[in-house]
Amino acid sequence: ELLTVFSNSVTNGGKTTLAEKLKNMLPNCDIISQDDFFKPESEVETDEHGFKLYDVLDALYMDEMVTSIRNWIKSPASSGVVTEEPQNTCDNLKNVYILIVEGFLLYNYEPLNELWNRRYFLTLPYEECKRRRSTRVYQPADTPGYFDGHVWPMYLKYKNELEENASMQVDYLDGTKSQEELLSYVYSDIIQELNKLRE
Repeated sequence: ELLTVFSNSVTNGGKTTLAEKLKNMLPNCDIISQDDFFKPESEVETDEHGFKLYDVLDALYMDEMVTSIRNWIKSPASSGVVTEEPQNTCDNLKNVYILIVEGFLLYNYEPLNELWNRRYFLTLPYEECKRRRSTRVYQPADTPGYFDGHVWPMYLKYKNELEENASMQVDYLDGTKSQEELLSYVYSDIIQELNKLRE
């Protein structure tokens, strides 16, 4: 049985940490990260303000990402997923494979939309998001004004598109909550979803 879980988030919302922690708690769990599909800097467009447009779908090899996800779903056992059982796995989860896909632009890309069982979206208020972003080192480094000029406006744009899409069921999570609280909520939710699939 397969379960695909999608974790989308504002920049520095905590999705990667959450995904890694879930992977350690869930049986036969694998992660595919959208960050692994960025185009090289030379292929990323620049806008009229000189900002590199990384926070748009065109900055990513999305076809390759879809292929990777579909290949995993076709054959999870051969994907090299570690089948070491977490200590607390109940017997009825032995034949379950779980894929967590994490990124920042997952729900605005049509070819992926029929693949998910659960969608989570980690949100952060502007000030906290900007503070976290400023503590991270990026390659290439953020240019002055990049957060306000490109990153935050793109986040708001995509989040609005999501909220206007009534057919899209997304669980919005408060990224300012503790990792423990978020982890506990999402883990319980995934286990519930697995039990539903079993029925």
